[in-house]
Amino acid sequence: MADPYYVTTAIAYPNGRPHIGHAYEAIAADVIARFHRQQGRDVRFQTGTDEHGLKMAQKARETGVTPAQLSDEMSSYFIAMCNRLHVSYDVFQRTSEPRHHAASQALWRRMAASGDLYLDRYEGWYSVRDEAFYEAGELIEGEGGERLSPQGTPVEWTAEESWFFRLSRYQQPLLDLLRDNPGFLEPESRRNEVIRFVEGGLRDLSVSRTSFDWGVPVPDSPGHVMYVWVDALTNYLTGLGFPDETAEMAKWWPADLHLIGKDIIRFHAVYWPAFLMSAGLPLPKAVFGHGFVLHRGEKMSKSLGNVVDPLELADRFGVDGLRYFLMREVSFGQDGSYSAEAIVLRCNAELANGFGNLAQRVLSLIFRNLGGRLPEIRAPGAGDAALLERVRQAARKAVPAAMGALDFSGAIEAWMGEIFACNQYVDAEAPWALKKEGRLDRMETVLAVLFQCLRDLAIAIRPVVPQSADRLLDQMAIAPDARDRTALEDDDWYARLGATGVCLQQPVGVFPRLELADGAAH
Repeated sequence: MADPYYVTTAIAYPNGRPHIGHAYEAIAADVIARFHRQQGRDVRFQTGTDEHGLKMAQKARETGVTPAQLSDEMSSYFIAMCNRLHVSYDVFQRTSEPRHHAASQALWRRMAASGDLYLDRYEGWYSVRDEAFYEAGELIEGEGGERLSPQGTPVEWTAEESWFFRLSRYQQPLLDLLRDNPGFLEPESRRNEVIRFVEGGLRDLSVSRTSFDWGVPVPDSPGHVMYVWVDALTNYLTGLGFPDETAEMAKWWPADLHLIGKDIIRFHAVYWPAFLMSAGLPLPKAVFGHGFVLHRGEKMSKSLGNVVDPLELADRFGVDGLRYFLMREVSFGQDGSYSAEAIVLRCNAELANGFGNLAQRVLSLIFRNLGGRLPEIRAPGAGDAALLERVRQAARKAVPAAMGALDFSGAIEAWMGEIFACNQYVDAEAPWALKKEGRLDRMETVLAVLFQCLRDLAIAIRPVVPQSADRLLDQMAIAPDARDRTALEDDDWYARLGATGVCLQQPVGVFPRLELADGAAH
């Protein structure tokens, strides 16, 4: 039975259309999901939208629609983004669905049964934009002297009756979790940050609101809706059929990885494990807080005019070009920056001129000189086996090891090293010159070596550029069911493919050179 792997993104707050940060997280999670599927694991990949809360209620009022209508419209944009970017999710969970209300209320009842909920009055600072409460000591001063959250967002003084969760009860269990399980929260800088926060003392958390009604109703407490983060975090259980003891719950929970932005670490590494402890449920195995994607080193904002629709970038540079750039350029876990020039430069240098040109040269030489017949190793030289082995080991070990560690840029760096090695081999052996010299056996051997390397490299990079890699593998007559880890570990595949009498057609480039539009500034 295949080893299960459950990965989630944070669910997006759809009070606006998707931006590059949403695309980045969705693509990264998709690369993880595709990688683990390729390794033979049974993967469940969930994403979705977090549709409740005061921000959504206010946005709906501003636009003259109901919150439900706004949620339906905006969620459709996030679904379209995922589909356009080839994000292979299994479940798109919306928090406005009835089954999610049932799951959230079941979690609430479990926390209540543990004695962790009590009714009191809340007075304090609240950021509508962050949907978060802040202590006075956490606030910073704005340029005009106004109080702001640590994220720089406006806060307002809020006073209302509220249910509270006994977060203070879980201070020591949370510290034990964070200190004793380094892999629970990564990267390490985020873990250290959260440990310091918890060590500073945890106060009980206000977990209901009475000032609006767009949310999950609190059980047996008329007029109260759940604090949006209680219901949002529950989404990871909803799609599994919680609270019923389903086969999905037994198979997939606890989640293997919650992939989130660094700005919501506290909710996932403090509140969520505390809620689960209270409810008597297993904790997720790992939380990873990735960095931000900046535009030319600056955060994106409407006032700066640098907000770019990720689908526009996909249209301009190709979906796989955008996916490759984001995974290659940004050291995962750190902030990264993008610009149109950087995307064009990176994709042209590595995909078009590097891998794409290598593939086009090799397949064209096979088509022209051998009529598309698969070349045979007829006159092996000392360097042939060495190149085959180094590429094979990179595809089997180095690239997967980095991918498994969420080091996407490192995985691609290792992959690119093999592209350079193959291109050096082509230039040194010059199969076109071997043809002119009449050294046909040697030419055929060189092309056979390169064909095998191409196949291994295309399979290795598939999680990052799935459509392009598959188009190349299609042209190479590699069967769709022979593109995973098992195929890479098969040493006899080439002989079997050749024995079928396969005839390759004239190749078509899969990585076109990108051009920067005149006057492009994005």
